[in-house]
Amino acid sequence: MTRNKLYTFISVLSLLGYAWLGYQTYSEKQNSSIGQVCMFKATTTLPCPSCGSTRSVLAILQGDLSQAFYFNPLGFLLVVGLFILPLWIIRDVVLKKKSFFKFYLLFEKWIVKKPIMISLIAIILLNWGWNVYKDL
Repeated sequence: MTRNKLYTFISVLSLLGYAWLGYQTYSEKQNSSIGQVCMFKATTTLPCPSCGSTRSVLAILQGDLSQAFYFNPLGFLLVVGLFILPLWIIRDVVLKKKSFFKFYLLFEKWIVKKPIMISLIAIILLNWGWNVYKDL
């Protein structure tokens, strides 16, 4: 993936994430909901590993960290990503740097190492089991 494609992809994902959080916040204030969004849960009746992530992010933004952790610990990673990545990309574009792209390439090499990959898969499976147990 080229630098520009990566930066565009991350920027679009961030904008979609902000739009989704804005919509969820608006819906919550209006006491309306679009119902089940997770296609996995709608199909299998089981929560997916990321179920509860939106609620987790919203709880973090409201300062309720314990509730956020209960909804889904992955929400903490999403918050960090939604705040740091766009700022990092803007910095790189303004300063004509490639620091995020270089980080991405290093991360890509690191994450495919067998012990790292097995650990991350185990964490996701544990989180999924916890979501199933909580019946989110």
